[in-house]
Amino acid sequence: MPQRRAVTGRSQEPRQRFAEELRLLRTEKGVSLKDLADRLGWDASLFGKMENGHTLGGPEVVQALDQYFGTAGMLLVLWELAVADPSQFKERYRRYMSLEAEATSLWHYAVANLPGVLQTPEYARELLASSGLTGTELDVQVEARMGRRALLLADAAPQFRTILSEMVLRTPLGSPEAWRAQLEHLCAVSQRPNITIHVLPWSAGLHGLTNADTMFLRGPNGQTVAWIETGYSGELVKETAAVDRLQLLYDRVRDLALSPHKSRQLIGRLLEEAPCDPSI
Repeated sequence: MPQRRAVTGRSQEPRQRFAEELRLLRTEKGVSLKDLADRLGWDASLFGKMENGHTLGGPEVVQALDQYFGTAGMLLVLWELAVADPSQFKERYRRYMSLEAEATSLWHYAVANLPGVLQTPEYARELLASSGLTGTELDVQVEARMGRRALLLADAAPQFRTILSEMVLRTPLGSPEAWRAQLEHLCAVSQRPNITIHVLPWSAGLHGLTNADTMFLRGPNGQTVAWIETGYSGELVKETAAVDRLQLLYDRVRDLALSPHKSRQLIGRLLEEAPCDPSI
């Protein structure tokens, strides 16, 4: 394994540190971007963007780089730090992001928007843009959100259950094709053994979680905490009695929701009904 370099100056920033390490490792090995692309099968431009800090890439390419350079997982660790860098998120999400990354299981309820871990890039971009983000900041936030999707796609991914209010599925994107791609993505991930999707129909009426997105995170120590978000603020609930009350509300909402099978059927029907882009 190459000698570890001291972390100084700008390299203390996780994103910059990751890009710097990639450049130095490739330079030390004496290979070009094209050589790297030919050997690993990804486009040379991707490696160039990663070395320039314009993109972080995905976990698969980082694992391939770790193997190629013989860095025993060091690059993947740096990538994870860069993806979870709190500077890419509002300060109030810092602790939540840490708990999400460590969770062994997650239970979620969505009022109006899909959870970030199930969003396509197009969905994330339109949603984040609607909150006022633009330009480079928007690109960084979309990329960071896409990095969070890897949480559910890894080999040892945690169990994830979400209950989607029907409103979530009745609020399409501006682009018909992007909306179809999002519905197709939901159909695909619902087949994964670690992901369960329920739909709560409008006919269920009012319930205890009507006004707030809710996420329960079970940590490796067996403790469960809850994150409650209204869209304008978020609160981490750790007190056992409060978490228990919220879980009781969640269980009641789950009782009102469609089964995973019927939920997949509903998403499939919405996909069939979704309009196609007339320009295609």
